[in-house]
Amino acid sequence: MHGYGPPRVTDFRASGTTIPIERVDQLVEQLHAAAKPRDQWRIGTEYEAVVVNASTGTAAPYSGEQGIERLLAVWSERFGWEPTREDGHIVGLARRGVRVTLEPGGQVELSGAPCENLHQSRAELETHVRELATVAETLGLAVLGLGMQPMSGVDDIEWVPKERYRIMRAYMQQVGTRGHRMMKQTATVQVNIDFDNERDALRKLRVGMALSPVLNAMFANSSISEGGPNGLLSYRGWVWFDTDRARCGLLPFAFEPDASFARYVQWALDVPMYFLLRAGRYRTEHTGMPFRQFLQAGWDGEQATMDDWQLHLTTLFPEVRLKGYVEFRAADSQPPERMLALPALVKGVFYDADCLEAAMDLVKRWSAAECQRLYEEVVRQGLRARLRGIEVRELACELVGIAEEGLRRQAAMGDDGEDERAYLQPLREQVLRGQCPALEVVTRWERDWGGRVAGLLRRTAFRPS
Repeated sequence: MHGYGPPRVTDFRASGTTIPIERVDQLVEQLHAAAKPRDQWRIGTEYEAVVVNASTGTAAPYSGEQGIERLLAVWSERFGWEPTREDGHIVGLARRGVRVTLEPGGQVELSGAPCENLHQSRAELETHVRELATVAETLGLAVLGLGMQPMSGVDDIEWVPKERYRIMRAYMQQVGTRGHRMMKQTATVQVNIDFDNERDALRKLRVGMALSPVLNAMFANSSISEGGPNGLLSYRGWVWFDTDRARCGLLPFAFEPDASFARYVQWALDVPMYFLLRAGRYRTEHTGMPFRQFLQAGWDGEQATMDDWQLHLTTLFPEVRLKGYVEFRAADSQPPERMLALPALVKGVFYDADCLEAAMDLVKRWSAAECQRLYEEVVRQGLRARLRGIEVRELACELVGIAEEGLRRQAAMGDDGEDERAYLQPLREQVLRGQCPALEVVTRWERDWGGRVAGLLRRTAFRPS
């Protein structure tokens, strides 16, 4: 997420803070230093989308005249972006503080600028959708608002030629069975928010962790994969269950009263490393070594630095992540008309003290084990799953109500005279019906589209205008 925290050394091979780590407290102090006063809080959204052949629905390759690299090249030429290259290949774009990057299977991600309100986010998203859809259309491609590649199997999707991904894909085969699916087939929308002190950050982490299965149910949007219904509503959520349990999922300590920055750092220290970055190249001698071990003993004369720690933090994938901000990661990607519902929900709940307290009251009795069981149910049942006898749909309706009150109080007005509650309206209508996006898609696939991809493309493709 650009505009928050340190440079993204993972994407651009930057070399910034080479300060050696001499004590663990430095890592805790860094989180304290990231706190911001309330008047400096912003909201940032990261949007991922799958790109497919507009005729067949199969995944667009990276290479070739109808490939993702060609799409980036045309996009940069037509709309004034600066290409980012790795080993001669275009792997991203940059323009005025906003960046477009690629996920391992060619999913296109917009890392938006930190915005004061969602009206600014809407303008950014509308520009992104218009430009991307326009360029895709000229190449015979389509960009889909889904959480999953709908037609192509994992082995049929070309890898983006980034060294980081080459290393990760080899390691993931050792630690789980679905890592390649996560990397190549899935897409998400993520939201990043600020905090003003440790207590505030840990409260947001606690509430966010507990609500992750509810958010997944509300935004489930990956019921079609490899050419047909897969039996789940959030296949993307299910994929994460066996990607790499050491660095993914819910964090039990976040549910405990003594949760702290120090606890998060201790957890992160014990997660195995993927790589180091030295002189612009990734080094893999450390792959599989817990960061704690590298910090304590070094390796071949190398001492751990703050750069190394920042790089390590970007390779941790819990459902809610702490870096220089709090990142929510539970939702499947959405069509453009629903894309801003997640940041609206998060901003409404987490940026008003009373609303955050109301959300805490909703989840404070839920244990980590209960939330994990609920997550395993919602990927199949969505809003119909139950926790302690209560249907998730009821919890979702209450959460939307809390968010609406938060946004009403924040009173950020757009040019049309409406506040940010307008971005929640599609979500409110959906949860009242008890129907997540995935349920609508799979129902229409079987009832209206006759199992043909053309209907899916018409319903979910981004439009140029």
